Amino acid sequence: MAGWSDYILMIAAVFLIILGTYLACGLLVAIPFVLVGARKIDPHAAHGNWGFRMLIVPGTMIFWPLLLRRWLLGVHSPPVECNAHRKLVANS
Repeated sequence: MAGWSDYILMIAAVFLIILGTYLACGLLVAIPFVLVGARKIDPHAAHGNWGFRMLIVPGTMIFWPLLLRRWLLGVHSPPVECNAHRKLVANS
């Protein structure tokens, strides 16, 4: 009979496999995104050097579904932040 520790280890193993798969997909998206996609969705990133591109790889690996969607839809500018301060200024 398996104890609770076996179930916890199985859950942890499944979680790590899912996380590893997600990050592997993120790396596969990050490489072409850093080389081509970043300059297409953000005009300020077009002037970034290789140091900048290496810095955005971890974030791209985490947020790859959002960045891939923006890249495929052809969005060329960063989204406008919508917060209470901007709403207050717009209503004034």
